[in-house]
Amino acid sequence: MQVALPELQTPVTLVLNRRRRLTDEEYWAFCVANPDLRIERTAQGEIVIVPPAGLESDYQCASVITQLRNWAERDGRGKGLGSTAQFLLPNGAGRSPDAAWVSNERLSTLSKAEKQKFVPIVPEFIVEVMSPSDRLSEAREKMEEWMANGVELGWLIQTKTRTVHVYSGGRCEKKSGLTKLAGTGSVEGFILDFTDIWAGL
Repeated sequence: MQVALPELQTPVTLVLNRRRRLTDEEYWAFCVANPDLRIERTAQGEIVIVPPAGLESDYQCASVITQLRNWAERDGRGKGLGSTAQFLLPNGAGRSPDAAWVSNERLSTLSKAEKQKFVPIVPEFIVEVMSPSDRLSEAREKMEEWMANGVELGWLIQTKTRTVHVYSGGRCEKKSGLTKLAGTGSVEGFILDFTDIWAGL
């Protein structure tokens, strides 16, 4: 099923069938049929169409992804992934963080065929970079969902205020005025440099 929507400024939620949620295979097929849309699924089975990031937001996300992937390749314990990877969470949601790190141990539980689609595993580390259309309350809810479903460390980056919300161990700590931030736990050794992120375009 293809969906035609007007230009989006905020996320749009679709309910395709109130009596029956899409299976993971049906959800995958829906996303494949709409490749130009950024799509996620809530724990209740609702389909969420997310607005495009915009040029500057994409540049800032790309900086995070590049730094994480470069470090992951040097480190060798896992893989750094970008914003089109989607994870099927234990609560039924399908979510795509702006950047993620997954250990080789968790990746080894997936078959080759599973790796070609959305995957039923949870990354150890995720980063979300807020775009101008994002609301802080909704972004924090999403971060809390990630953590409740097994993410060990999460960073929510507010580029406008140069603030980072660090989620770990059931707590959230707000940090401001950072130039760099070091990972802990599974991603100990990773250091994110904010120079390009704060500068933008």
